[in-house]
Amino acid sequence: MKSAVIVFPGSNCDRDLAVAFERSFGVKSQMIWHKDASLPDNIDIVAIPGGFSFGDYLRCGAIAARAPIMQSVINFANRGGHVLGICNGFQVLIESGLLPGALMRNSGLKFVCKDQVLMTETTNSPFTNAFGKGQKFTVPIAHHDGNYIADDNLLAKLNGEDRVAFRYVENPNGSVENIAGILSENRRVLGMMPHPERLNDPALGGVDGARLFDSLLGAVIAN
Repeated sequence: MKSAVIVFPGSNCDRDLAVAFERSFGVKSQMIWHKDASLPDNIDIVAIPGGFSFGDYLRCGAIAARAPIMQSVINFANRGGHVLGICNGFQVLIESGLLPGALMRNSGLKFVCKDQVLMTETTNSPFTNAFGKGQKFTVPIAHHDGNYIADDNLLAKLNGEDRVAFRYVENPNGSVENIAGILSENRRVLGMMPHPERLNDPALGGVDGARLFDSLLGAVIAN
């Protein structure tokens, strides 16, 4: 299974994500610089890592969403490719239009960095099929602008189409309905604020995050 990790100025979780992919898939990820115009051939999953792309100037992720590589990521997603955005990557996916809603300043107006318990809302996606519905698991969060905002119509659509992937058991940032991660309409794009790549190895203190990568591996093999 071949993975690619997009790297922007200010990315700081790109290596973490690449290591998680290599541990799960047995193949090194390709690191793609934001100024590249195209993705490598035969990629199974493209990931946008956490960090502070372009220093979080303007809105978080707004500049990165307009980087040259992002049109190729959008085209890849529109063709049915798997795309994962974590933390700042989630912000980039929203700013690029691949996911709906908005991510605003945390309700407490402070950066939050701690382990967080999540609940799995759906198992019907390439990213969540190795979880049980309602299963709780722990992964770290580290963000200042993770407050997910959606109007009533969008919330009804996300809930009605089973597109909420994860919710916080205890809300750390004010996100509407405790939403921690959402799926695209074709269920091939996932954006989430928590960091599964940071709890993906016993050496890191746990492997709860590994289920997400196991889900991806199983989904791609099945196809």
